[in-house]
Formats: sequence, C-alpha cells, structure tokens
Amino acid sequence: MELRGKQKRYLRSQAHHLHPIFQVGKGGLNEEMIVQVNEALEKRELIKVSLLQNTEEVAEDVAAVIEKKTGCNVVQIIGRVLVLFKPSSKEKYQKYSKEVKSI
Repeated sequence: MELRGKQKRYLRSQAHHLHPIFQVGKGGLNEEMIVQVNEALEKRELIKVSLLQNTEEVAEDVAAVIEKKTGCNVVQIIGRVLVLFKPSSKEKYQKYSKEVKSI
C-alpha cells in the first residue's frame, strides 16, 4: 500500500506522542529483530524504531531493509528515529488503517 501525502501527514501526527519500542544498537539489524518488528506492526500498525549512538548503521539503510523484508511503509525518518506503518490483517487491531483508508 503506497501512502499519499495526506495519509503520511496523518500518521506522522499520530506517531508524534509514541516512544520508540525497538532500538538498533551495536549489533546492528538482525533477522530476529525484523521478525519482532513485523509482529509489533501486526498488533500496533504504527511504531517507532530508534538507532542508538553506538551503531554504525545508517537510518535510511535500516529503513530500506525493514521496508523490504516486512512490507511496511516508512512514514518518516528524523535523525535516528524511524516511523513505520503497516496495516494489520486482523480487524481488531486496525486502529490507524481504517482512518488512513478514509483520507
């Protein structure tokens, strides 16, 4: 699902108050973390991922890998924080995707 400008703006406003629930550290991005990010996206739809100071990863590269492997959308990258969105397949978790579709 490709997001339009208004949809991204809505998701950015909803993500503003969220705290990052994943941190990419010195070990970098691994398969287990990608699986966990995908599971979190299924339940929450909208999450933040932060890159710690000691990582050698670049935010854009991490975003591209996560986007490719999970099928999510990168809504925003600010410094070392990524905002990710993926519509949930279960209706009871579809908090943001219903609103995004109506925009």
